[in-house]
Amino acid sequence: MEFLELIFGKIGDLTWGWSLIPILVVFGVFITITTGFVQFQFFKRMFRVLRSNDDADPNKISAREALLVSVGGRVGGGNIAGVAVAITLGGPGAVFWMWAIALVGMATSLVECSIAQLFKRKTGENEYRGGPARSIIHGLGNEYRWLAVVYAICLIAAFAFGFNAFQGNTVAGAVKDSMGIDRLYTGAGLAAISGLIIFGGIHRIAKVADVVVPIMAIGYLSMALIVILLNITSLPGVIYDIVANAFGFREAVGGGMGAALAQGLRRGLFSNEAGLGSAPNVAATAEVRHPISQGITQSFSVFIDTIIICSCTAFVILLGDVYVPGAEGIDGVVLTQQSMVSHLGSWTQYFLSAAILLFSFSSIIYNYYLGENALSFLTKNQMAIPALRIAIIGIVFLGATAPAATSVFFFSDPLMGVLALVNLLAIMMLFPVAMRLLNDFRAQLKAGIDRPVLDPDAYADLDIDREAWKVPAE
Repeated sequence: MEFLELIFGKIGDLTWGWSLIPILVVFGVFITITTGFVQFQFFKRMFRVLRSNDDADPNKISAREALLVSVGGRVGGGNIAGVAVAITLGGPGAVFWMWAIALVGMATSLVECSIAQLFKRKTGENEYRGGPARSIIHGLGNEYRWLAVVYAICLIAAFAFGFNAFQGNTVAGAVKDSMGIDRLYTGAGLAAISGLIIFGGIHRIAKVADVVVPIMAIGYLSMALIVILLNITSLPGVIYDIVANAFGFREAVGGGMGAALAQGLRRGLFSNEAGLGSAPNVAATAEVRHPISQGITQSFSVFIDTIIICSCTAFVILLGDVYVPGAEGIDGVVLTQQSMVSHLGSWTQYFLSAAILLFSFSSIIYNYYLGENALSFLTKNQMAIPALRIAIIGIVFLGATAPAATSVFFFSDPLMGVLALVNLLAIMMLFPVAMRLLNDFRAQLKAGIDRPVLDPDAYADLDIDREAWKVPAE
C-alpha cells in the first residue's frame, strides 16, 4: 500500500503539483482571446436556458436539465468547505483569483462541452452519450483509442469511486456533528436514496436534479443574501480587502499575493471543474439544435458555481468575526458553519447540514453518471452498468460509515489530474473544430436566425452521428 501511495503521490505532484494548473490557466486565457471573449459575448444568452419550454419532449434530456445535473455535480463540498480552506490558507485575496479562473474557465467549458455535443452518439430512442472519450475516438481517430481508454478508467476511479466516498463521508460527518445521528444510519439512508435514483439512469437523474438543484441553490443563496443584507455597510470594505490582498497590497496570510493566487486558482478549478473533462459527459446528453448552444449553457454552469455560490460562502465568512486572518484554528466546513451561526444563530448549523446533504447528494448522482458513461465506452457487457450501480451504493455507504474510509481513495486527485491532462490534449487538438462550430453559430445569428441549427452536411468531413443531428431539437 505504501508503494502505491508513493506512486500516486508522484503522479499528483507531476499534475496538480506544478503542471496542470498553469496549463489550465494558460489554455483558458488562450481560448478566451482566440474566441473573442466568447463567454462575455454570449453572457446574456446564457440566461435563456432558465426559461420554461412547454414544447420540449419530456422523454428527452433538455438543455436546462443537463445544466442542472452539471450544476449539481460542480456544486458540492468545495463551495462550502473548499472556499473556507482557500480563505484560511490564501487570505481574502484567494476569492478574487477564484473569480478570475472562473471567468476564464467559462470559455474552456464552452469549448469542451460544444465538442462533446458535436461528437455525441444516439444510443436509444431518446438517449445520447458523449464526452471526451467519444470525442477522442470520433474526432481524432481510432489510433487514439488508448488515450480515450486512459481517460475513461481515470474518470471511473476518480469520480465514481473516490469522490463518491468523499461525498458520503462529508454528509455523515456533518450530520453527526450537528444532529448527533450515527454514521451508520446516515450512510444507509444516503445509499438507499442514491440507489433509487441511479438505477433509473440519466433520465431519472435529470428529473431529480431539475427539482433538487434549484431548491438547494435558492435556499443556500437566500441565507447568504440575508447575511449580506444584514452587513451591507461592511460589504465595500470586504470587497476592497479581497482585491487588495489579491495583489499583495495588504497581506493577510504568510505568502501574501502568492498564497492568494495559488489557493484561489487551485480551489476555483477544483470547484468549477472547467477543463477537467467531467461536465462534457453530461452536456452530451442534451437535445439541442446546435452544439454551441449547450456549450453556452455549460459555461453558465461555471458562472453559477463559482461567481455566485462560492462568492456567497466567501461573503458569509468575511463579513463575520469568526475568521481571523493569519490565525491558525478552525477551517473548512466548520469555519463556514460557525460563521453562519455568528450571523443568524445556532439553528443555522442544521440548515447548513441540510445544504451539505443536498449538495453532496447531487454530486453523488452526477459522479455516478460520469462513471456509467465511461464504463459504457469501455465495455458493451450488459451486466457492467448494473454491477457499477451496486458498487456505487456500497462505496457511498462505506465512505459514510467509516471516518477514515476515504483514505483508501488517495488515488482520486492524481487520477483526476491525469484525465484533465488527457482532456486538455484532446480539446487542443480539436480546437479548430470548435472554432468552426463557433463561427457557424455566429454567422447564423448575424443572418437573423435567433436559434441556430447545426447542418450535418457542413461537417461531412467529420465522424459525427447523423442520427443524433437528424431533427433539430426544440
